[in-house]
Amino acid sequence: MDIDRNRYFMFGVILFLLGLQFRLVDSFVLNESSTRALHKFAQSSKITDSNLATNILMDVGSPRKSVKPPNWVGFVLLTVGGVMSLHAMVLPPRGS
Repeated sequence: MDIDRNRYFMFGVILFLLGLQFRLVDSFVLNESSTRALHKFAQSSKITDSNLATNILMDVGSPRKSVKPPNWVGFVLLTVGGVMSLHAMVLPPRGS
């Protein structure tokens, strides 16, 4: 699959809109199944230590994790998406 100017432009627009989303939202709340999957992944890695209270909370009730992305993520996605979209406008059309 060749990446022509239309796909390049669309990918830039998607990144730009995703960056706008990250700039407008403070935090994301994961649903129960995502939180459990994240907990299983973190428990299997050696990065975090598992304590008894966290394991009990995951077994009982409906846990929900809140994720707060850093501010720079939104700025980076806005910048990259804008540059890609503008660069797609100067690319030659498909036939030439």
